[in-house]
Amino acid sequence: MENKTIKWGIIGLGKIANKFATDLVVVENAELYAVASRNQDKSDAFAKEHSATKAYDSYEDLAKDNEVDAVYIATPHSFHKEHSILCLQHKKAVLCEKPFAMNLQEVEEMIAVAKANNVLLMEALWTYFLPHYKYVLDIIQSQEFGKIKTLEADFGFYRAFDNSSRLFKKSVGGGSLLDIGIYPIFAALSTLGIPENIAATATFFENGADSNCNITFDYNNAKAILKSSLDKDLPTEAIFTFDEAVIKINTMFHMPTTVTVVKNGKEEIIDFNYKTIGYNFETEHFNNLIRNGKKESDIMTFDFSRNLISTLDKVREIIGLEY
Repeated sequence: MENKTIKWGIIGLGKIANKFATDLVVVENAELYAVASRNQDKSDAFAKEHSATKAYDSYEDLAKDNEVDAVYIATPHSFHKEHSILCLQHKKAVLCEKPFAMNLQEVEEMIAVAKANNVLLMEALWTYFLPHYKYVLDIIQSQEFGKIKTLEADFGFYRAFDNSSRLFKKSVGGGSLLDIGIYPIFAALSTLGIPENIAATATFFENGADSNCNITFDYNNAKAILKSSLDKDLPTEAIFTFDEAVIKINTMFHMPTTVTVVKNGKEEIIDFNYKTIGYNFETEHFNNLIRNGKKESDIMTFDFSRNLISTLDKVREIIGLEY
């Protein structure tokens, strides 16, 4: 199994699927075998652009294809549970885009089906696997600069409101929190853990989807100040203040970027020389899990996904956001 070529399928053929397929080309011993959209023309065009062998107009037909080893779920948030379970029941390893699902109950259902079918399932939160983020996690774990005192992380950009767009459509989980607020929250959970207390406020679009979230996590000896916005541009940085230094993951901290370390008045910028969009790192991890017969990631664990969605559920409860 060491060099087994993993044949991938993709369900949902939007922007993220395009990025995933683009980076799959550089992953050794992997190929894009099948793609599926509800629209055959869209499926055909995607398959042609990315050299996929099969193009389906049915998600179920892709799930039934015996040649497919793994499926990347890139449909809107509200369909993640349904489409993941469909593939898991057909014994396909599933890499499902974040957020894993709409709430903890749905995540628990997905995990239960994966375990019942003895199949690999992982939430595709690509940031966890990026070299610059792993670099920062290593510094935190080693306590090279002491302990974290504060984390300030945000993610925001302006888009004109469009209720027909997935980004704003509340019925499919649109709004700032689930779509982009998940990244600052991920940054806090992956570095500081589960907070002792959560405070949050939000503003809303006319359709009830959240336009801005301001969140504070309180820990025993630290604080995380987190923001997400769909109606204004934010730096989209993650700044960690330690006892002895400051580390800033520079703009678009959730994707390939640089890291600035400030200590004793001296500033060093570390460039990780990324050559790809960045989706290849999580894909390589996932492929190795398949080859080694693993049913759960040792990095993006079920418990971490549970904690992440549980925290999102708590924030939603505080700000009064219901789907």
